[in-house]
Amino acid sequence: MQNLRLRVMRVTDIPAVTALNAEASPAVNLLSEEELTALHEMCDVALVATDRDRAVTAFLLSLGMGQPYDSENYRYFEARGVRHQYIDRIVVRETAKGTGVGRALYESVFERARERGATEVTTEVQLDPPNPGSVTFHEHLGFQRVAEQHTRGGTVRVALLARAVY
Repeated sequence: MQNLRLRVMRVTDIPAVTALNAEASPAVNLLSEEELTALHEMCDVALVATDRDRAVTAFLLSLGMGQPYDSENYRYFEARGVRHQYIDRIVVRETAKGTGVGRALYESVFERARERGATEVTTEVQLDPPNPGSVTFHEHLGFQRVAEQHTRGGTVRVALLARAVY
């Protein structure tokens, strides 16, 4: 990873994370600073990658089981009854793509899942509107499609993905 550092996300990162999240729309849904702060508080893995100028170039938010999170996708995985670690979102700025930062962020989640005794890591990718880069990234990491569903009032179709923890 060229000149990138991973660290735990701080509350003071929320404005930069909100802006980076907005840059990635519509591949991820928009969230306000208040919504991101509430999500951050539920996460047991919240990481950022920064460049040499300490600017946030990527972030990841992941939740364990049993959180009061309203996401339709999180609720799907909760209802499956499988011990999982859910990745709500990852965003990598265009200038940081191809550096390995996404894989490094995911490795932190896999480690947390092992620590918690989870049997799988779960997430989703958008199919409509399409996000082919994310589909390819997840396929390379060994994620398998377990279902598809429409979210946000039927305006978005997602593939629900899982990968065994090993």
